[in-house]
Amino acid sequence: MKKGFLLFLLLGTLSLVLAACGGGTSSSDEGSSDNGEGGESGDTEFVQILTGGTQGTYYPLGGAFANILTSEIDNLEANATSTGASVENMKSMRDGDGQLAFTQTDIASYAKNGEVMFDEKIENLQAIGTLYPETIQIVTTADTGIESVEDLEGKVVSVGAVGSGTHANAENILDIHGLSIEDDIEARDLAFDDSTSGIQDGTIDAAFITSGTPTGAVESLAATSDVNIVPVEQDKVKELIDEYGYYAQDEIPEGTYGLEKAVSTVAVQAMLVTDSNLSEDLVYNMTKAIFENTDQVQHAKGEQITAESAQEGVGIDLHPGAKKYFDEQ
Repeated sequence: MKKGFLLFLLLGTLSLVLAACGGGTSSSDEGSSDNGEGGESGDTEFVQILTGGTQGTYYPLGGAFANILTSEIDNLEANATSTGASVENMKSMRDGDGQLAFTQTDIASYAKNGEVMFDEKIENLQAIGTLYPETIQIVTTADTGIESVEDLEGKVVSVGAVGSGTHANAENILDIHGLSIEDDIEARDLAFDDSTSGIQDGTIDAAFITSGTPTGAVESLAATSDVNIVPVEQDKVKELIDEYGYYAQDEIPEGTYGLEKAVSTVAVQAMLVTDSNLSEDLVYNMTKAIFENTDQVQHAKGEQITAESAQEGVGIDLHPGAKKYFDEQ
């Protein structure tokens, strides 16, 4: 009798344990189902967006993209960080220090192919898409008397950080005009805000700035000084396009920085790249979130970011997730 009672208690306890285990598994499955958008099993996925200097265009756009991704994609938290822009961003992507990065199309191509400022190919880069033209702006003030690229000879000129996209653009444009950074100007390797501060206090005469217009650093300068943008004339625009396939005709509109008339120049494209190791689902959802919520981007460049133009001039392979989204469009 006593043995029967003990057996009865043992079986009852075992059934309770099994029921508890079964219930826990079911609850866990429901609470951790992956929706294919953010992290798996309910874990938060962290996305670091590499941008540029705080006075450029990449930084505010990166902040807007981070807000969009965080609000639109479940289980994902995105943050934008200020960087040295295109070249530094490509190297950081190589080192796994970011998941999304802004860059110029020419710099992405150099990085992927291991050319110019890159000693080795950066294999893990794939494109999300192009965003808007990156205008090459040769900034000075009316007081300097600089009216043409040739007038830069003998002047103190900021050409951007060594190895930067701006530096490469400055080198190309000066070369087309028969000048060189090493021999014909007093070069300074400054960020955008340091460049415009230098123009304002008279320590430099002009600066190359490659950025979407209007650029914050130049707007700040225009608030206190009579800004002049040096034109790249049409014959030189054609030479640049013929020599380097990634340049395109562009102009800075009348009224920008208080300009009395539009100024002819050239541009490359700003683009967004990602790590090829990220999943197709994650990149698909990030691409969809960005291109379908550009109304949340307060910067003027937000109006130029469209799915229809995102594959123009990309220059490197699209990530399969981005390609899937654009194919649907």
